[in-house]
Amino acid sequence: MATQLRYPGKVVIVTGGTSGIGLAIVREFVRQGANVVFCSEPSEAKAGQAIQRELQDSGCPGDAYFVVCDVRKETDIKRLISATLERYGRLDCVVNNAGAANVEKIDDVTAQDFRNVMELNTLSVLLASKYALPYLRETRGNIINMASIAGMIGMKHSVIYSSSKGAVIAMTKTLAIDESKYGVRVNCISPAGIQTPLFERNANETPNPEATIQEFKSSQLLGRFGTPEEVALAALYLAADGTFCTGFNLVVSGGAEVGFAKKAQVDSEPGSGASGNSQDSSSKQ
Repeated sequence: MATQLRYPGKVVIVTGGTSGIGLAIVREFVRQGANVVFCSEPSEAKAGQAIQRELQDSGCPGDAYFVVCDVRKETDIKRLISATLERYGRLDCVVNNAGAANVEKIDDVTAQDFRNVMELNTLSVLLASKYALPYLRETRGNIINMASIAGMIGMKHSVIYSSSKGAVIAMTKTLAIDESKYGVRVNCISPAGIQTPLFERNANETPNPEATIQEFKSSQLLGRFGTPEEVALAALYLAADGTFCTGFNLVVSGGAEVGFAKKAQVDSEPGSGASGNSQDSSSKQ
């Protein structure tokens, strides 16, 4: 018996869609019959076009289309949404996944560092939501924002990153209130340690990469990393099945936030490992 598709004919935008969690979301939605417009920055154009060809040739029931977009720029966001409407004629879901993680003590943080991360991780969510909402209201669609458990419970030496993701969670809940009158649902996902290219790069830059990797694994009750595919299934649930969910923060953490913190590790140096988000949602994917 044929498996029923979970999101057939729906039109979805995924930002930061050429690597890690973003790419897994693109693949899963296309497999479930959605037409997905995904974007990344200019340096990822060749990768994006290759992913588009691969998915279009794969025999999946959905479609994929790549657009170059700097999610920090209003003009690029407007062009992304226009390209989606021109190609597919509607918009049902926006997954605001683009972003980046950084680890720094506050002593080393500059005002410009803060502005840069907030623009990429938080302003981009505001811009994409603002310009997509007129069309999502027509379809009673939904927005899914990629947050982090760092935005819920904090993470050592990540004051900027945790601040940016906490703002995403607050923005999600506020938009859910404001958009409920239009029937638009707004939710977010807070991953913990997810094994992605971004996490691997960050771990390799620490003094002891093996210890960093092991600490992330052991900080999660299930004793392992999550996978991008598991986060993608969470996004699919919110888009397709969670029709009574809005203002909801879906925590995909392997239990990392459960229990008491390991106090002996609070003051250890960066890279020794602490539970937190390792999502690969960079717009540089």
